[in-house]
Amino acid sequence: MPTAGTAAVIERRLTAALSPQHLEVHDDSRLHAGHPGARAGGGHFSVVVVAAAFEGMGLLERHRLVYSLLEEEMKHAIHALALRTLAPGEWRG
Repeated sequence: MPTAGTAAVIERRLTAALSPQHLEVHDDSRLHAGHPGARAGGGHFSVVVVAAAFEGMGLLERHRLVYSLLEEEMKHAIHALALRTLAPGEWRG
């Protein structure tokens, strides 16, 4: 079951593991209230993460890395996760 602190947990885990140059974590749950699989609307997040760790990785590798870092949350607290994963040279922030 998602909690109000899930966005903070996402931020802490990604910061600790990736030391990102830029990180945005948005809780989009209110936009999805009532849809199947998330009737209460919880657990929808979008993340932008810019990290040197992504250098030389393809998109799938980057997403797999993030999913592995959030493995526990993906089981219960995260219903949907939209990712934008960039190396520092790709970021136009």
